[in-house]
Amino acid sequence: MSTDFQILGSSSNGNCSLLRTGNSKILIDAGFSGKRIGLMLEAVGESIDTIDAVFLTHEHSDHAQGIRGLARRADLPVFANRDTADAVQTKLVKKVNWQVFQTGTAFKFRDIDVRSFAIPHDAYDPVGYTFHWGEEDDLIAPRQSLAWVTDLGYVPEHVKEHISSVQILVLEANYDEMLLESDERRPWSTKQRIRGRHGHLSNDACYEILSGLNGSSQVRKVYLAHLSKDCNTVELVQNKFADLSGSASTFTINVVDPKIDAAPTAKR
Repeated sequence: MSTDFQILGSSSNGNCSLLRTGNSKILIDAGFSGKRIGLMLEAVGESIDTIDAVFLTHEHSDHAQGIRGLARRADLPVFANRDTADAVQTKLVKKVNWQVFQTGTAFKFRDIDVRSFAIPHDAYDPVGYTFHWGEEDDLIAPRQSLAWVTDLGYVPEHVKEHISSVQILVLEANYDEMLLESDERRPWSTKQRIRGRHGHLSNDACYEILSGLNGSSQVRKVYLAHLSKDCNTVELVQNKFADLSGSASTFTINVVDPKIDAAPTAKR
């Protein structure tokens, strides 16, 4: 199975990915400055001008701050539900080319079948997405699918149903419980918010979900993303999920380093 999907950067400070299909180039979230997203795209042979649309999950800055810069392209469609669009637009002067959908609905963008679904997080109306593209019997461009699910305090049954039906899954493994507990920079109230049912997934919670998907889903590739730079490490995640990465697993696991993104170091 091959696809042209790249996570340009993912951490608690910013999230953005690029999906290129046969007829579309889309960004999923825009959690870096417009300038930085431009550098990331240049590093993978694209530019803001070649992007066909942006899909936002929610209004938090680590997912939406780049809309300010990207909106300089007045014709660039930005897909979001009404609450997310309103929350982002209130911080901007320039009007964004919003393409508003209702959470839970399915729609088509060019050659991509898109479905949004509600997720539990402390934003106005946060969503996850599934994307399907290609043709069932096409050997050159076969049917492929992706789910993007970050920023959720737990995984409800309807989310499990959506993510079990895709080939590529992006799921957050945000924090290690011991590192969060020992973190002296975060007050108790913030730690409780992160741990809460509208906060983020811990490594343990993420592991439980993936264990349930192993052997009982269509998932073949997993990206563990949105790692906290302070309360998680790539090594901890790799060790935690080692037994799900072996030959007995039905999917491969890639851990997205929160300290690395696609932008060239010299241009930062």
